[in-house]
Amino acid sequence: MKSARLAGLILAPLLPFASGLASATELIYEPVNPNFGGNPLNGTYLLNNAQAQDKHKDPDQEDLVYEQPSALDRFTDSLETRLLNQLLTDVGNGNSGELVTDDFVVQIVDNDGVLTVLITDRNTGDKSEIIVSGLNPTN
Repeated sequence: MKSARLAGLILAPLLPFASGLASATELIYEPVNPNFGGNPLNGTYLLNNAQAQDKHKDPDQEDLVYEQPSALDRFTDSLETRLLNQLLTDVGNGNSGELVTDDFVVQIVDNDGVLTVLITDRNTGDKSEIIVSGLNPTN
């Protein structure tokens, strides 16, 4: 008992110095989600994590699978582009013209520098008219 009392007397003056070594600070809550005050740079990370874990599929959403067009489709598109280009070249030379495809009808008329392009959708019957004025008919 005498040794415990002696140790208490020796250690008692050292307690104020020891308490300085074991200091504590306040705990501060910092949210992660930017909706609740967190860092805005966390938004993309959190969204990507949520989407990666999402196993539910929207029944109304179509599959976004890209299908490579066939060689015939590519050739048809290329040919239509070439014919439309030729039609515009002919209009530049003062000629009028028309291009008819499965999807649309394009009529191009040049009246003294006023270029009129009439596009008709063959499926719906919708028509679009584009008028460009100020063209020089000699070019």
